[in-house]
Amino acid sequence: MAKRMVILGGGESGVGAALLATQQGYGVFLTDESSLKEVYRNELHTAGIAFEEGQHTEERILDADEVMKSPGISEKNELVKKIRSKGIDIISEIELAYRFKGNSRVIAVTGSNGKTTTTALTYHICQVAGLDCAMVGNIGYSFAKQVAINPKPLYVAEVSSFQLDDIKSFKPDVAILTNITEDHLDRYEYNFENYIRSKFRISMNQTGDDYFIYNADDEVTMKYINQFDIKSNKLPVTMRNEVPNGAFIKDGDMYVRTGNDFVAMSVFDFALKGKHNQYNTMAACLAAVTMEIRKERIRDAVQTFQSLEHRMEYVATVRGVEFINDSKATNVNSTWYALESMQKPTILILGGVDKGNDYSFIKELVKERVKAIICLGVDNRKIHEAFGNIVSPIVNTGSAKEAVHAAFHFASKGDVVLLSPACASFDLFKNYEDRGNQFKHAVKEL
Repeated sequence: MAKRMVILGGGESGVGAALLATQQGYGVFLTDESSLKEVYRNELHTAGIAFEEGQHTEERILDADEVMKSPGISEKNELVKKIRSKGIDIISEIELAYRFKGNSRVIAVTGSNGKTTTTALTYHICQVAGLDCAMVGNIGYSFAKQVAINPKPLYVAEVSSFQLDDIKSFKPDVAILTNITEDHLDRYEYNFENYIRSKFRISMNQTGDDYFIYNADDEVTMKYINQFDIKSNKLPVTMRNEVPNGAFIKDGDMYVRTGNDFVAMSVFDFALKGKHNQYNTMAACLAAVTMEIRKERIRDAVQTFQSLEHRMEYVATVRGVEFINDSKATNVNSTWYALESMQKPTILILGGVDKGNDYSFIKELVKERVKAIICLGVDNRKIHEAFGNIVSPIVNTGSAKEAVHAAFHFASKGDVVLLSPACASFDLFKNYEDRGNQFKHAVKEL
């Protein structure tokens, strides 16, 4: 009798898991309480996988030997509670992918901010070096789908804390933890320590042959790192002091060392600007050195990397005003990083669905660099309360087009208009990509 696997959730990770589990001989049933995207429905039909949408049939679900839960579904979900109380094992999609990846190596990146950029840069370095690899996880294909359809000897995976919550044996050869700040606390009983523990799970199965890259300048990481029994080789990145093993920046030069050899290059050659990106770049370069990539290749890759869409993405300059799309900034921390890298007077477009934001965190930077705030959201009260006495004007707008026009109105030659909302986008847009695309479209129509 084939092992019965139920897949909860029919998005990218759910469908990827369904394809891989089917290929590996499991009896698979996929269930999603809302409706599936056309492309996923077609993939399931083509592969002959049984599924339901718009409902959950409990008898079938509770009859599973194992359940793969999509990272978007919370532990508070009634169905998840029932599965747990029956003692059925719940795993995440990265756990399933790991189970069938064969001898392939894995570089996994997690963290509250910078993980997408660090993942993409690490992948870019590996590609420039000629390694046969794939970028998976929250970017591109799900890890499971890549293993099923086009397996590679190396995977560079962006993994979230939600995915790490349900791992059992998942063990990356190289783990990167970029930083830890308060995000998604609604999923962790509003207990910051639960979220911190989730992030550190990336290292829990590592052995002495593996590497754990972390930010030694990140307070939260450093406060908790000794509470975990990390067996892998620890490699810090820092700007505060020289380290014998790891990466550091001194007098505008980056040094990367693991063992005897080291790579050095000037931070002025980095394609990515801003202090936070220097941390991301150090982490990616360290990962590359552990893969024994030649230093010339690392230097080339760091200089040629194109930044990601919706992440500090240059859009256009209109009559001397520069427009930047940082729609991917869905928390206050991300917006802090964006403002931190601004060198010119800034018109900031903020707002959307607030995840319990604490705006006091960016007050100093706003006072220093922002000359007007354009609110782009349904409810902007908190923004007015936070910045009303330090920035004038603060204007409400209800669409990307309105926001762009208002920002342009207040901007002078030599200013920057920065869309870095610090909020989720679901009040006015489908997702942060849709928000970024509408913003770019409106800029191009000016």
